[in-house]
Amino acid sequence: MSTPEGEVTPGTVKYAILGCGRYGSHLLREIAHDPGGVIIIDNSEDRVRELRDQHVEAFVRDITHPGFLEGIPPFAIAFILTQDNMVNVSALKTILSRKPRPEVAVRAEDPIAGDEADREGADLILSPPLVYAKAAVTQMAAIHANRIARRLFTLLSSWDGCLGIVTHNNPDPDAIASALALAAITHEANGKRLSTKILYDGVIGHQENRTLVNLLDIRMDRITPQALAGCNYLALVDSPAPGVNNPLRSTDRVSIIIDHHGETTHAGQTAGFTDIRSGVGATASILTQYLKELDIPIGRDVATALLYGIRSDTREFRRNVTPQDLANASFLLPLTDPDLTEKITSPSLSMETLDVLGLAIRNRKIRSGYLFSNVGYVRNRDALPQAADLLISLEGVNTALVYGISDDTIIMSVRNRDVRLHIGNVLSEAYGEIGDAGGHPNMAAAAIPLAIFSCVAEKEDLLDLVIGPIISRFSTIVGLEEGGKDEI
Repeated sequence: MSTPEGEVTPGTVKYAILGCGRYGSHLLREIAHDPGGVIIIDNSEDRVRELRDQHVEAFVRDITHPGFLEGIPPFAIAFILTQDNMVNVSALKTILSRKPRPEVAVRAEDPIAGDEADREGADLILSPPLVYAKAAVTQMAAIHANRIARRLFTLLSSWDGCLGIVTHNNPDPDAIASALALAAITHEANGKRLSTKILYDGVIGHQENRTLVNLLDIRMDRITPQALAGCNYLALVDSPAPGVNNPLRSTDRVSIIIDHHGETTHAGQTAGFTDIRSGVGATASILTQYLKELDIPIGRDVATALLYGIRSDTREFRRNVTPQDLANASFLLPLTDPDLTEKITSPSLSMETLDVLGLAIRNRKIRSGYLFSNVGYVRNRDALPQAADLLISLEGVNTALVYGISDDTIIMSVRNRDVRLHIGNVLSEAYGEIGDAGGHPNMAAAAIPLAIFSCVAEKEDLLDLVIGPIISRFSTIVGLEEGGKDEI
């Protein structure tokens, strides 16, 4: 049988192909040079003679005969690929009686034959149309991804001047890593004629985000009218359109948009290059694929940032993760610096964050599985999602909404584990017209500006004054009855 390393025990051939017609011949070409070896079993003497002339070990056998394995060396994996379903099932029964038992894949021309082979113990059912379809989709997806990356590279190669790479407000690891990777691609494509600036607004408040920027020495400049005036081109990363959770105006001309959120409104009208993949867990995953497709060497710092960006936005591969995210993370892992990663993920906790966590716990109110907590005035808005992450783990809580107020904004962070609820859509419907709001099915945020109250000194009093109707709007959309009894 196969060892954990994929080799086979002494005296055992790795592969056996039973029936070397059209499908068997294609498979043979794929595995002919595998060091584990391959044998062919077929009922055609002419075909076997031709294979032996090509130095392939082949045997003439009637695989419906119970003794057809006599004189055949043991093998670890078998592919039964004749056109006759009954013949395939007969051979399957014989092979499964051999000890040690090989793994067996069986060709089935229709669902009934597949069900029979499955009942007899086949490890894998091969339906030629399905295999063809999956292979075609995989190949075309690879071609499509390569062309997208090449188009971006060509675009960057043609520009002169400065590219401003704009993250969303209060950038998180996914946005920071994506900006860093886009800068690396730009340098490879056109480093002599096109410089880059990473621009952001808000604060880099979360202790892990600050540690990421400091340890990797990532140069990020605060966005200002002067900084924008010095950019010939603008790119948005981890944000779907100008003016959506970023400091740009909706009328600003953006040349590149790369994001993994679903809000595509106006994005296609404002950017010459737009790649928004709502099914991907992190924008950093998209940038990783660009680097792979373009065969650009990935430095230790870029790889470390990208892997951390994917891990962070998928919450250690437990949230919104896709096979593409896992494949990209696997690709990045050997390129990263484990010591740096450990330092980034184990920063000291600020006193303000600790105070916000304490307030969130103390002020929590739970109603029908919905938890609401008012943390009052906050300077570090990144403490809110940390509080929401903590409170969603409480027993009996399906949705946790933590809110507070800064100098000019009501801030909300929500976590959700109710599969019936897309919390990003809920926040977008509730607050999209009066602020920035949206996110994923199980994590979302909202920022509601309070410019007309900016001169009010007592922010916490103001929050108490205006929050009632705001929370009521959320409760109405999710179907939470007003005046329900709070739980402890």
